[in-house]
Amino acid sequence: MYAEYLTRSAWVVEEAADGREALAKALTQRPDIIVTETRLPGMSGFDLCDLLRTDAATCGTPIVVVTASALDADVQRAQRVGADTVFIKPCLPATLLAEIRHLLELSASLRERSRVTRNNMRDQMARSDRLLERSREAPRRQMLRTAHTRHDTTTPPVQPPVLVCPDCNKLLRYLRSHVGGVNAHQPEQWDYFECASGCGTFQFRERTRKLRKV
Repeated sequence: MYAEYLTRSAWVVEEAADGREALAKALTQRPDIIVTETRLPGMSGFDLCDLLRTDAATCGTPIVVVTASALDADVQRAQRVGADTVFIKPCLPATLLAEIRHLLELSASLRERSRVTRNNMRDQMARSDRLLERSREAPRRQMLRTAHTRHDTTTPPVQPPVLVCPDCNKLLRYLRSHVGGVNAHQPEQWDYFECASGCGTFQFRERTRKLRKV
């Protein structure tokens, strides 16, 4: 349905029967944008996104995931492996087309900044996992709840993402981050942004990947 709608809207569409074929076509044909489901034969959409983001040929290509799974964990996983946008079915073809145009209008430099942010986030998560494992093996002389610090900073552990205002679609300006959580094993980070157009201040919660106005 989506392919037919996009074709009738004067877009050149190349379809793939499964995840492996999609990966091969993406690497060889270098599409301007990639649209995928999460449940694919041969290779899941999550694995497809992850592989596309690690290859130099497609690391900056916008990816839209359209999925039938409304589970918050699946949405977060799709974002974590590199999806720029995640839509839950039913999603109108016109909505998908509008998002495709929006992503393609974003500058290449902005997409590159998003890619770097995702890579930094992935590296930071891996580093945190290693430190966490190391701390479990070492003898503890302090209660984690007492040792854990909570503070505001402009250099948080996880680099804040590049976000646009949900009201005017303009780039949000990063202000600060609050690092907290219950303890070092359950860290939390809230990033704060403001809209230059005066739409207000917004909070982005790293754990849930959700943006809200405050």
